[in-house]
Amino acid sequence: MLVLTIVSLTSVLGNRFYNQPTLTRGAIAPRTYIAPSYLTIVDTQETERLRKQARDGAVPVLKKDPLITEQILSNIQDYLNHIALLRETVGEFPYISETEILSRESQLYLRQAQEAEWQDILNQIGETRQPEDLSLAINSELNLQKEQVIAKLQYYQKKISSSEYQELLATIKKARRQYERTWSELTQNQNIQLTEAEKRLILDLSDEVWQTTEIIIRRTTRRILTQGIPQGIPEGLMQQTINVHLGIEVEQANPELLRDDIPETAKMLASTILLRFLQPNLIIDSEATAKLAETAAEAIPEQLIYINKDEIIVAQGEEISSQQFLKLDALGMIYRGVNKQGLGISVAIATTATTILWLSQSKSPTKLRSRDQILLCLLTVSSPLMAIFQVPYTSLPAVGLLTSSFYGPTVGITQVGVSTILTILADEISEGEDWEPLAVGAIGGIIAASIAGRLRDRDQLAQLGVGVGLSQWAVYFIIRLIFTSSPVAIWSTALQQGIYYGLLPGLGWSVFAIGISPYLERLFGLLTPSRLSELSNINQPLLKKLAEEAPGTWQHTLFVASLAEGAARKLNCNVELIRAGTLYHDIGKLHDPLGFIENQMGGPNKHDTINDPWASAAIIKKHVTQGIIMARRHELPKAISDFIPQHQGTMLIAYFYFQAKQIAEANGEPEVSEYDFRYDGPIPQSREAGIMMLADSCEAALRSLENANRDKALIMISKILKARWQDNQLVDSGLKYDELAIIASVFVDVWEQSKHRRIAYPKAALESPNK
Repeated sequence: MLVLTIVSLTSVLGNRFYNQPTLTRGAIAPRTYIAPSYLTIVDTQETERLRKQARDGAVPVLKKDPLITEQILSNIQDYLNHIALLRETVGEFPYISETEILSRESQLYLRQAQEAEWQDILNQIGETRQPEDLSLAINSELNLQKEQVIAKLQYYQKKISSSEYQELLATIKKARRQYERTWSELTQNQNIQLTEAEKRLILDLSDEVWQTTEIIIRRTTRRILTQGIPQGIPEGLMQQTINVHLGIEVEQANPELLRDDIPETAKMLASTILLRFLQPNLIIDSEATAKLAETAAEAIPEQLIYINKDEIIVAQGEEISSQQFLKLDALGMIYRGVNKQGLGISVAIATTATTILWLSQSKSPTKLRSRDQILLCLLTVSSPLMAIFQVPYTSLPAVGLLTSSFYGPTVGITQVGVSTILTILADEISEGEDWEPLAVGAIGGIIAASIAGRLRDRDQLAQLGVGVGLSQWAVYFIIRLIFTSSPVAIWSTALQQGIYYGLLPGLGWSVFAIGISPYLERLFGLLTPSRLSELSNINQPLLKKLAEEAPGTWQHTLFVASLAEGAARKLNCNVELIRAGTLYHDIGKLHDPLGFIENQMGGPNKHDTINDPWASAAIIKKHVTQGIIMARRHELPKAISDFIPQHQGTMLIAYFYFQAKQIAEANGEPEVSEYDFRYDGPIPQSREAGIMMLADSCEAALRSLENANRDKALIMISKILKARWQDNQLVDSGLKYDELAIIASVFVDVWEQSKHRRIAYPKAALESPNK
């Protein structure tokens, strides 16, 4: 098998050396080569390089996201509505329509003044002598706003009636209460994220100015969103854009802004609100971007190389460049033949790879057979073959998942690593540009190989496939993020290519591996945890038949399985294998269920009627041979069918042997041969089969114990196990004598668990209540 593997790998790696040119790129020209004629050739490699560069550097096409746009408009409208409610709460402004009595500035001052300041104003109005003329009250010495307000109120107190003056004061007091209540609500509102000055400005703007501000905010929002806001726009640039639309700090404002002129403070407030809510509403149009990238690539013409007659292609002693090699090859000046040195290197590489794989197989939980070697060889060459045939994907994720599932993570990881190196050598990756799919596939294969061998069912393998696909997508995106020349193309070509070369291949190969796995298991006789789990399903036709036609044997089987599983788990054996093997070990009893006492259900014993120990022994022994036949008929794996003969080994059918001896002695016949009453074997060949034999031997003895304590049960079980050891039934099983005590203890533990006590129901609880 090693020779076959080396030959297979050499054939894959060395295929290009059978038609190898005598001259290569980078070699020294042995003589001067002159063109015999005119010729024009296409430099496909350079053409593809330039086209790939054009694709990667294509500027992404943007489009508006209607959902984001509508959400922004809705958020701003909700914000403005909330402000409008607050302004309604504070009341109209100016609250005294006759501004000749109190100016807007004075009304703002009175509404915002602290309570102590307001009381001081009232006191001064009452104590100070009213001036005869308003012009005398507002002089250069009374330039403070408070003094001006006092002077105005004192003046109008004299000019108007007392009732009118009291009504004026009441209006001011009402405006102050409304303002105080609204301001308290505004300062506690977390949604209005503005400075204190901006919050006061919201309440202090006149209705006319605020309505105009609202119109400007909505109009500016629609215009900016119509133009579109790209991803990654700096906040400073966004602020400048808003300021230009609002006419803030611009030399020549838009005439429309002049028509709807508002105070500079209102413009700054509008700018703050817009900056808070405006966000990018442009997204990448993947389809249009891909078309643009493809158009840019198609616009790159074929790179032509012109050869003139009598042109010196390469001079003697000169290093041959890639372009010179193309010219020589096109002119037929490069002769091809078998490269023996290359083939020798391929043999060395194949031998090294085979040796590494062979060493890793020692870590497999099961001994590998010839058919396993063939499967591993096929999986190894699958990826290099795909590279040779220029398939843009690699099968490494499937190789990792299958190998790990069949032979364990260590073999799986080694297989992926070796296959990756062989793929690189087979594809001559150094000449190509598209190395990313191979790198991504290798990462996906390693992830699959690291985890698949630890999973127990195909549902978990399917979830692993999703994880492999997402991991490959992330790795491809990171690679493109590092090497893409145009950062803006990352969100278009890199993400899209990540799906094509990362996500979809990872998912696809995982689905392929899971789908083909059952066929490979049957074809190569493999046992995976998921396969063992399926075989252990009690709804399997053979197990259902055993439960229906031989119910006593089925109950015996379930108890033996419990004993064997407990011991296997304690000794770190293959629990799934021992459970599946135990469930099928007695299927041969279906050939004659009543020939076995557990199925007689208290009825007459068939062997009493036969009254022939030799015939009875033949019936008993036949359940092994018939079991093997049934296993083959139902295509059970060999590892499972091996439990059928090995659970009995070459043990003596003691009951009928001693019965035969008594008959022979009574009739004076020759001594009875033990051979006629022993099973044909073989004895257990694995730890799992050995444990199962011991469990089968102890099941009947444990069932017979009713009132025995643990110590008595342990003594009896230990005797049975030692008897099997002394009968040389465990010689080839790999079990150690010291482990018999552990097995006996586990068997008794399981027996005690099955004999757990329950509370007895009182008699009254079992009687039907009187109606």
